[in-house]
Amino acid sequence: MCTYAFVHYKLHYACVSCRIGFKRHPRDGGHTCPRCTGPVLCAGHDFAAPRRSNRKAWSVVAAVLDAGLRYEGFEPCGCAREPKFRPRTRAQLRARRIAAARTGTPLAVLLGRADPLETR
Repeated sequence: MCTYAFVHYKLHYACVSCRIGFKRHPRDGGHTCPRCTGPVLCAGHDFAAPRRSNRKAWSVVAAVLDAGLRYEGFEPCGCAREPKFRPRTRAQLRARRIAAARTGTPLAVLLGRADPLETR
């Protein structure tokens, strides 16, 4: 049975400049930040926002969201749970940026791999 087929769950949204995360139902017009009224980025169903005071963790979140990735654990239909890797520290982000520069692989692809040198 599809998890997302019958219930429309709220998505996590994040404002990187204000360093806040919140949940809203998706809509076509987009959402704005309740603090700065700027646009927010959709972070997916399984996003866990770091503490507001943790600037280093928010810089990693900003890099992941700017690459076009989301924090999702379910497949799009919701039938299978396959947790996706996302970097949590700046060291993990730095390793993936270096590997992307050396191999010519897009950064968005390497941000989703647990081991940046793993080939698929």
